[in-house]
Amino acid sequence: MRAGKLDRSITIQESATAVDGYGVPSASWSDIATVRAQMVESTVEEYQRAYGEGSNTAVIFRIRHIDDISVDQRVLYDGKSFNIRDIKELGRHKGYELRCEEVRS
Repeated sequence: MRAGKLDRSITIQESATAVDGYGVPSASWSDIATVRAQMVESTVEEYQRAYGEGSNTAVIFRIRHIDDISVDQRVLYDGKSFNIRDIKELGRHKGYELRCEEVRS
């Protein structure tokens, strides 16, 4: 993995659940790491649903190896949140390919 290709900056976040004074749980996201990444592919797929049209944005990022990364986390890039759908290891502890899908709210 060449350093010159890592031209994007992404933040990996993890979900944290906190309980307030009344016992009501609330989920929030906390930053784990901000890393350099390469955007390999970005696709937008449109489809017809029962409730109307929809679209799905899928992005593949390549990053250097970091410990404890999982599909329970998400990626922040360019002001958008992406759920990690699949993690593919590149080489032996060289890096990862993160296949992500944009979070729709």
